[in-house]
Amino acid sequence: MSMPTSEQQTEFEAAAFRRLLSHLRKRADVQNIDLMNLAGFCRNCLSNWYLDAAREAGVELTREESREIVYGMPYEEWKALHQTEATETQKAAFDVNRPRE
Repeated sequence: MSMPTSEQQTEFEAAAFRRLLSHLRKRADVQNIDLMNLAGFCRNCLSNWYLDAAREAGVELTREESREIVYGMPYEEWKALHQTEATETQKAAFDVNRPRE
């Protein structure tokens, strides 16, 4: 088995990222707090990482623009359509599991 070239690796990573975004858009029933509690990251984290990468490359995006790229729609619209109020159990788990950077 041969390892992918650097260009191929970038292409494969981009394809995997697109697939992850597609999956998360289809699974709007999964709340960000649940993702944070189980995996330590959520859609907002992805949008922040995207924003960081764009800025490092000299591309000026706003937080709202990077969130729209990740969510597939304006963030406020996504929240209105899909976000539910976090339960006390979810909030307590988040307090324990929250990334401490």
